Amino acid sequence: MSEAGDQGDGTGAPGSPVPDVVVVGAASRDIISEDPRGWRLGGGVSYSALTTARLGLRTGALLGADPEACGAPEIDLLRATGVDVRLVPLERGPVFENVETPGGRVQRCFGESDPIPVSKVPPAWLNAPGWILAPVAGELPEAWAGVLPRGATVALGWQGLLRTLGRGHTVERRPPSPSALLRRADLVGVSRTDLSPEARLEDLVALLRPGAALVLTQAERGGLVVETSGGRSPRLRRYPAIRAGEPVDSTGAGDAFLASLLAARVRPGLVGGRSDRGWDLLLAAAVGSLTVEGAGLLGIPSRSAVRRRMSAGLVRG
Repeated sequence: MSEAGDQGDGTGAPGSPVPDVVVVGAASRDIISEDPRGWRLGGGVSYSALTTARLGLRTGALLGADPEACGAPEIDLLRATGVDVRLVPLERGPVFENVETPGGRVQRCFGESDPIPVSKVPPAWLNAPGWILAPVAGELPEAWAGVLPRGATVALGWQGLLRTLGRGHTVERRPPSPSALLRRADLVGVSRTDLSPEARLEDLVALLRPGAALVLTQAERGGLVVETSGGRSPRLRRYPAIRAGEPVDSTGAGDAFLASLLAARVRPGLVGGRSDRGWDLLLAAAVGSLTVEGAGLLGIPSRSAVRRRMSAGLVRG
């Protein structure tokens, strides 16, 4: 990882008029018995914003939160790391319980989310060169596709659009369908577990705009990047995972992975301009492997830790 200094541990000054990256989504409350509150703050917006800030990018987060989540100390952690957090109070925010089973994760919904309106974006942020749309409960209306700057690089966490939610019910997969958000995104990230086994790669790619990239993650099995182009066959890039130490919590690893890829596009110097040689994927794999070694947001690594893990990944490769 290039560039002088280790700016990723708290230099993105709050109040900066134009962030390098704006992250939008609702923070979820994830039910967990180990926390005295009975839950901890999560959601793609939280994991993504902390990731890009710790990688040294000025980060703004438009963070939807219900009354309980608004006072969470995790929001203080985001601010202490340099994220310019703008809270959007919601009457209802997403609440999930994640249960790990031999057959994979089972998620139950105990709270749905109100939408986050586009009118909440600070006008100065509309000049940001990078955006991460990180819905967890379909809380970003299609209107978000029209408000994003024309020249900005946009990443979308697709899983938040692929869930059928009902309070007190197990979360069900929703089949992929056309979406204005999908058609605006340059990077679309989704876990293979969020798709049915019958989902065909060509059908997924057909929902993206020409020139966009689809990132299919498969945890410790690595993943696949499909880069589309108008009129030509898509380019496939497979990448291996970097082995983690003792896994603690896989929540947020996919969000951190996608945020790292977006960071490398917005700030190519993070990988020495070597994305064409796969260093963007090396960066993302290093961040993802470190994230699972900690509980919740505490797993998001420092920039120096990412450098060391990237070096270890090169040696193992």
